Amino acid sequence: MEREYWAWSKRIGRGASEQMMKIAYSSAFKGFSNEPAIKLAEKLASMAPGDLNSVFFTSGGSESNDTAFKLSRFYWELKGQPKKKKVIGMRAGYHGVTQASQSATGILATHIFAGSNIKGFYHATPHLTNCELGDKNDPDYENSIRSLIEQEGSDTISAVIMEPVQGAGGVNMPPEGYIEAVRKLCDEFNILFIADEVICGFGRTGKMFGVENWNVIPDMMCMAKGITSGYSQLGGVMISDKIREVIINYEDVMSHGFTYSGHPTACAVALKNIEIIERDGLLNNVKEMEEELRKGLAYLEKKHDIVRNCRTLGLLSAFELYNPETGKSFDSSLQAAATVVNECFDRKLILRNIGDFKVAIAPPFVINQQEIKNMIDIIDESLTVFENSL
Repeated sequence: MEREYWAWSKRIGRGASEQMMKIAYSSAFKGFSNEPAIKLAEKLASMAPGDLNSVFFTSGGSESNDTAFKLSRFYWELKGQPKKKKVIGMRAGYHGVTQASQSATGILATHIFAGSNIKGFYHATPHLTNCELGDKNDPDYENSIRSLIEQEGSDTISAVIMEPVQGAGGVNMPPEGYIEAVRKLCDEFNILFIADEVICGFGRTGKMFGVENWNVIPDMMCMAKGITSGYSQLGGVMISDKIREVIINYEDVMSHGFTYSGHPTACAVALKNIEIIERDGLLNNVKEMEEELRKGLAYLEKKHDIVRNCRTLGLLSAFELYNPETGKSFDSSLQAAATVVNECFDRKLILRNIGDFKVAIAPPFVINQQEIKNMIDIIDESLTVFENSL
């Protein structure tokens, strides 16, 4: 993989260098733009599902989600419904580190840090499909999105935001029919549906965008990370035609924008990155390697009785560590996930522990069968070391 990696890196590096020699930076204020930004906007419109045909560029995921919240409130203001300002996120959802995106995040630690909890942001329990379809007899109904809407009033709710697959919250996969149920719920109550594709977008799940695994079209779609494969800082918010048509008729100045919105070098990098993904068939490789990764995790689960709840979509995967004697997760003092991740690191494999008992895996799109085998072997060894320490 190393040889291929450097070949791709050189192609992207050349694209960035060529653009910097033309025009490295230009402002997007006062209606200005630049050739790479325009071309990237056109490309994204051709790729995005449904009528997501316009993009507001940012520098990253937090800015993208912040922008989506502002645009949703602005949209409803222009529609004559100024009370629609509240945003519903999901428990265990992650949306960034700015004040608003951190408030939308449903992970407790982010709210403890710096008191980041703006009023008007609420958190529902995710994946309650029956509740979102209207089953009030479900014991979890009070924690659902539908219940929150009923409590707060749909005339006060601007948007619902969620990741198609929760990333930092635990690589939590939605149950069958859930994403579709939330889309239907938002339509029922006239609420915008925002898909946070910062983790899932640009091939991570085996589709170009995560929502495409469920044939759902959001009203807004936030992106970053994968748009440049991390080679440059860039994000964006795709918006639907119905939102765009309202906003472009605003006669005053829209008081929102970033210094690096539509940065020409970053946009040139994104164009080259997308070209590589498409031309080299990387999504096909993601789907093929998904099966290899799934087989490898099944092997680990069979061999190690501490491994449970393996899940994979594309090349986004995780497993959990449980005490086989109690059937519960290990005591936090053992730092089970961190220990396994550290053992993997010592063997030159980088994984991520999420909390005390979850381990996330997100290999590069260019990984091959032998490299997945090597990865599984390292995890196997690391699990054995942890088991022997008990």
